[in-house]
Amino acid sequence: MKRLLSLAVVVLALVVLSGCGKKEEADDLQPITMESLGAISTSVPAATEIKVQSSGAVVEAVTQVKEALPLPPQGPYKPTATEIQTALKQAGFYSGSIDGKIGPKSKKAIEDFQNANGLKVDGKVGPKTWEALGKYLITALEPAKR
Repeated sequence: MKRLLSLAVVVLALVVLSGCGKKEEADDLQPITMESLGAISTSVPAATEIKVQSSGAVVEAVTQVKEALPLPPQGPYKPTATEIQTALKQAGFYSGSIDGKIGPKSKKAIEDFQNANGLKVDGKVGPKTWEALGKYLITALEPAKR
């Protein structure tokens, strides 16, 4: 047990000492912009160098990266059934209970809303329908913020 403890102390001392004298200037660090984030591909190389700054010393470590982190989904926002029902109720097209399930009453309310707003009547809440309907959800939430 003493050997293991002394080995750990020696390794820790070597790691701390190896980072001494290696200071990185703040000018060398570049901020990340939205454009540079968009240019990053989803694949990550097998070995990535990571720099950790601790008490003035920079410790460098190499780690194996097994998987790339998933990117957020692209495209328009997809509302939940509860959000759709709440917005339809605020717009005056839905009178049922808000149960988070798009059933026949909800589908009929969606079709009525689409017809009243000059949208394609298909009973589905796509990007154009949600653009018109989502405004009613925002007004439903405003009194709760006060």
